[in-house]
Amino acid sequence: MKAQAEYETLRVPESDLIEAGLLESGGLLPALIKPKSEHVDVAAWATRNREFVEAKLLRHGGILFRGFDITTPVAFEELCRALSTELLEYNERSSPRTQVSPNVYTSTDYPASQSIFLHNENSYQRIFPRKIFFYCFTPAHTGGETPIADCRKVFQCISPRVRERFIEKGWMYVRNLGDGFGLPWQTVFQTESPEVVERECERKGINVEWKDEQRLRLSTVLPAVMKHPESGELSWFNHATFFHITTLDRVLREVLMEEFAEEDLPTNTYYGDGSSIEPEVLDELRGVYRQQTVSFPYQAGDVMLLDNMLTAHGRAPYSGPRKILVTMSDAVNRDNC
Repeated sequence: MKAQAEYETLRVPESDLIEAGLLESGGLLPALIKPKSEHVDVAAWATRNREFVEAKLLRHGGILFRGFDITTPVAFEELCRALSTELLEYNERSSPRTQVSPNVYTSTDYPASQSIFLHNENSYQRIFPRKIFFYCFTPAHTGGETPIADCRKVFQCISPRVRERFIEKGWMYVRNLGDGFGLPWQTVFQTESPEVVERECERKGINVEWKDEQRLRLSTVLPAVMKHPESGELSWFNHATFFHITTLDRVLREVLMEEFAEEDLPTNTYYGDGSSIEPEVLDELRGVYRQQTVSFPYQAGDVMLLDNMLTAHGRAPYSGPRKILVTMSDAVNRDNC
């Protein structure tokens, strides 16, 4: 907890240029950083004061940069680079995105009418981003928020019985690729070579079962809880709820369950021993996420930085020409945690 304690004694650096506070009273998430005058170069300020930003991110789990002159994807990427060691490619994909530049993508390209449940980016992978940035290039006319939730609080609010069961068993995902719904394996792994897929999966501990040349089933078992490498705090960090068939919209869920046998569903989750997660447990998990959800409307030029290990995110339905760009950075390998 050393970094959090240090945060409490840090003063806002270059306070003649920026001010720091909270977006909403009564809660820590998200923190807010905004300029005190026009034309503050936020990327240059962040470069000089990265230690302060890192400490604030660890304390709050998310920071909203609002009111700066971030009017282009290039300016967005400059801020991301100022606060990152390395920008990452979107690998082992689970959702459709459009690549804007080598390390900048659109947020998930799902229809505007669909909501996206809260999740930690790539928590189904052995190597995942520590940070994720969201940039509002064009706000929606209505809706389109990126709801967020502190996964430390999610962990604390889950009943001890459920927590202990997941800690003991872990969680398992099953993904079926190439069955006509969702991304094909060539897009997921960014290759046309089955041999490359097999090597990549072996390296990451993913079980591969080819159903035919174009269809395969992936599965792996992962821990449901992660200890943050800096603060030591426990965080609910998994896709067990997000990937489960019952979390989908009711109409879509019914269509999929009529079309596919359970073992062939595009995604589904289980306890780590392969047993089914009880409906009441999934209801509890979804309820805790919703209880901890914080949401606010975007303004053009907003950049939200999340510690991906501490804060989950989702998407609200929207109307209008919404455009949110995303960058991920600073890879974490579970084997080193």
